[in-house]
Amino acid sequence: MSALELTLLYLCAAVISVVACRLLHLPAMLGYLFAGVVIGPNALALAKDSAVVEHLAEFGVVFLMFVIGLEFNLPKLMRMRRLVFGLGLGQVVLTLIGALLFNLAVGIALKYLGYRWQLSWQTALTLGSALAMSSTAIVVKLMADRIELESPHGQRVMGVLLFQDLAVVPLLVLIPALADMGEHNLWRVLSIAMLKAAVLVGLLLWGGQRVMREWLMLVARRKSDELFMLNLLLMTLGLAWLTELAGLSLAMGAFLAGMLIAETDFKHKVEADIRPFHDVLLGLFFITIGMKLDWEVLIDSWGWVLLLSVVPVVLKAGLVFVLARLQGAPAGVSLRTGLYLAQAGEFGFVLLTLGLENRLIPPSWMSPILASMVLSMIATPFLVMKADAIVNRLISNDWLLQSLELTGMAQRTLKTEHHVIVCGYGRSGHNLVDLLKLEGIAYVALDSDPDKVQAGRSAGHHVEFGDATRLASLMSAGLVRASAVVVTYPDTASALKVLAWAQEHAPQVPVVVRTHDDKDLEQLRAAGAAEVVPEVIEGSLMLASQTLAHIGIPLKRVIRLVQGQRMTRYALMRNAKSPPLDDTPAKS
Repeated sequence: MSALELTLLYLCAAVISVVACRLLHLPAMLGYLFAGVVIGPNALALAKDSAVVEHLAEFGVVFLMFVIGLEFNLPKLMRMRRLVFGLGLGQVVLTLIGALLFNLAVGIALKYLGYRWQLSWQTALTLGSALAMSSTAIVVKLMADRIELESPHGQRVMGVLLFQDLAVVPLLVLIPALADMGEHNLWRVLSIAMLKAAVLVGLLLWGGQRVMREWLMLVARRKSDELFMLNLLLMTLGLAWLTELAGLSLAMGAFLAGMLIAETDFKHKVEADIRPFHDVLLGLFFITIGMKLDWEVLIDSWGWVLLLSVVPVVLKAGLVFVLARLQGAPAGVSLRTGLYLAQAGEFGFVLLTLGLENRLIPPSWMSPILASMVLSMIATPFLVMKADAIVNRLISNDWLLQSLELTGMAQRTLKTEHHVIVCGYGRSGHNLVDLLKLEGIAYVALDSDPDKVQAGRSAGHHVEFGDATRLASLMSAGLVRASAVVVTYPDTASALKVLAWAQEHAPQVPVVVRTHDDKDLEQLRAAGAAEVVPEVIEGSLMLASQTLAHIGIPLKRVIRLVQGQRMTRYALMRNAKSPPLDDTPAKS
């Protein structure tokens, strides 16, 4: 098969499988894996397992680590340090220790029965590293769709995922070191590898940030997008090559390149420019992973596949549950956190492939392990969907605790009438509450982020912990007695849920919705929104008014022009009268 035919085959398989996954509301990653399985040498054998293709797919991992480096934010890390270095560190370290202890226990048990266990502790540590990872792509997407990123369990999930991303870097150093140790002392080999990494990282971070900033500024001044992209690829792949030359991994160099660029003013431009390379090459990587899946081995070892699919999921969920409980989280929050993190992750494939390349994992083990990891990822959307039902069944007092919280909110808002329910206590919600308080209008603000709730209460505002998309929270906040509901965050899916509950239980209450632009304007109005406020349009009107004022247009005329534009969009403003302002020219 020629290079062109092979390329067309990969593209065709990827497009069809990803479209199918999108229709089934599954992550695109699963589509790439399935495409690799179908066209691979162990299924239809349309494409042979080519070393050239695998080498090209390696760059998918390189750009994945580059994007992780771009998103590495030290202030964010410090804010979440309790969750990251408490829950996240505990989960990864205890998983590795558990893998070693399990391997030791099985070896002793089989030796007692007269059998010999062939799995070394280096292999067990590599497998533990792969199984410790969870899927950032799948979990974050599911939580975003369910509006759970700021929930108590959502924050804990993000803390663990953030540490897992960071843990990949030392694991990329550890696995090749385990393979190279041979008869050498482990600590000597690891010390040398860590010393190399520390020296390289220190040199790059010490002088690299200033050099990177000045160099990018120099390239940007040429005002050539083509030159900027070429320079970006050069720096990413150059640093990857440098770390590989030092005996480390390509991915580590890409991670460092991302970290250096993240400290410059070009972070967002770089992130947008690199996205196509990242998505396409990472998709190619997952296709090559799928090509390694041997159906004959799966059929012959279906019991092992089933065992490897269920046991790690249960053990990981249980471990996260225990750690979250030890940190003081409620049982329901802890169990939801464990269920959301129970699956395998994309970095697990990376570490597993690295272990295979370094001959730490027997080739016969690859297909069952890969299959079990894929099955756990496929099961994740359904597991998340049923998380509430599982928690209610296993933890009897979780529903009671939620009921008590809602009852407490209902008692505090029982005497409140003709008030405004503010959904979301972010910057917009905070400003709205300030204006309502200034006018003496009663209100109840709802937010699912406990930190924002605490901050609001400290500021003297009536903020309650609750999810505005849930009927119980809205009813406890006094939906049927309210004079208005305001959705202060630009999330159409969430706004539609609020509108549905309001239309069903309190159709007389007007709902004002904030959006980013007017793309979903008609959909929201059709759902029952009394008014939709697109922030882009409001921002453009303020920009225009400031511009007109600064070039000497009288303030009265500016206000009338802006008000006229608003009147065409907002129904209640069409009969509004202009304020009696003087035609005084603005100061330029």
